[in-house]
Amino acid sequence: MFFLTRIAGLALLATLLNGPVITQDHTAEIRARFSKETDPVRKAKILPQLSDSEFHQIQPLLAAGNLTEAAAIANQLADEAESAVKGLDAKVRDPEKHAEGYRQAEISVRNSQRRIKDILVGLSTDDQKSFLDVKRRLDDLEQHLIRELFPHRPDAPPPSAEPKI
Repeated sequence: MFFLTRIAGLALLATLLNGPVITQDHTAEIRARFSKETDPVRKAKILPQLSDSEFHQIQPLLAAGNLTEAAAIANQLADEAESAVKGLDAKVRDPEKHAEGYRQAEISVRNSQRRIKDILVGLSTDDQKSFLDVKRRLDDLEQHLIRELFPHRPDAPPPSAEPKI
């Protein structure tokens, strides 16, 4: 019995130690698919999965105190979201009527905003700077997506106040 418990413990330890490596491989695979995708709608549909995988990479880095590398991944995440939305903007003429891709991008950006806020809560003011920059970029992107998806809202700001992405 002791022998089986010890083997199970070693197997669990090996799984935990290999977890970040598997996550990195998985993220690299999704990122490669995202980069190779030429259709903006399909690219936007990959975005939620890619963002989720990147946040799984960020968490152990934060726990280890490697804020520089974690912030670099967060910046890359924002770059990818902006890239996907720019592709949609170039292809889709009426996002309100053809929301495919825009919905997935908006959901992904909103989830990323929530996760960045969760990260910010655990950091000191000095350590928050790079993550605050990512949060601002995601906030601007979400506002853009909301305006594209719902252009005829009565409370919408005038189009001239729209920030450039």
